[in-house]
Amino acid sequence: MIHGFLLALGQLFDRPILLVLLKSLALTILLFVGLGFGLWHAMAWLAGYANEWMGLGSQAGALADVATLLLFVFGWWLLFRAVAVAVVGIFADEVVAAVEAKHYPQAHAAARDVPLGRSIAMGIGSAVRAIGFNLLLAPLYLMLLITGVGTALAFFAVNAWLLGRDLGDMVAARHMPYAQLAAWRRGTRLRRFALGTIGTGLFLVPLINLVAPVLGAALATHAFHRRRRA
Repeated sequence: MIHGFLLALGQLFDRPILLVLLKSLALTILLFVGLGFGLWHAMAWLAGYANEWMGLGSQAGALADVATLLLFVFGWWLLFRAVAVAVVGIFADEVVAAVEAKHYPQAHAAARDVPLGRSIAMGIGSAVRAIGFNLLLAPLYLMLLITGVGTALAFFAVNAWLLGRDLGDMVAARHMPYAQLAAWRRGTRLRRFALGTIGTGLFLVPLINLVAPVLGAALATHAFHRRRRA
């Protein structure tokens, strides 16, 4: 994994991967700008409603601005990983193809490009799983707050598991039929969890988290093909 990570890091500024990084960052930021714009309008409407019924005056607008900022920051913290991985999933085939072309030319020659529709479906599925599982486990996270570290550990483990699946699928989809993915996942649980652990750790580092999805896709490519060679 360490060697694969160093190879992925060294290829980060190769033109095909750099283009994916720029496209995915631009689309992710655009989505969050849209979220912020929607929040601002929603809070402005609520402020007008509160002012009409409670007579808060200018305080309503100030409270709305503060609420918008806090909700946007919370949304960025909560949703960035899900949105960023989903967006990269749309372009992931380009990253995987670039890594394969450079390091695994035989596998690259035998691979099948993932159709755009399937890439979009995989990206949306990734976001839905990440948001859905974390919302479902929110009561557990709250209960574990009394332990001091339990919530953070559980959140990290769940998201490492989810991310490992997403990154693994990005590569496997080029080399096996969709019907075989479930069996492949069952046979690679520990390796994919290790992959997801590294990727989730990258998301915790400021600035590095911006390139974490692309690095993760490149690392997943090395992990997939090195296992096949073993």
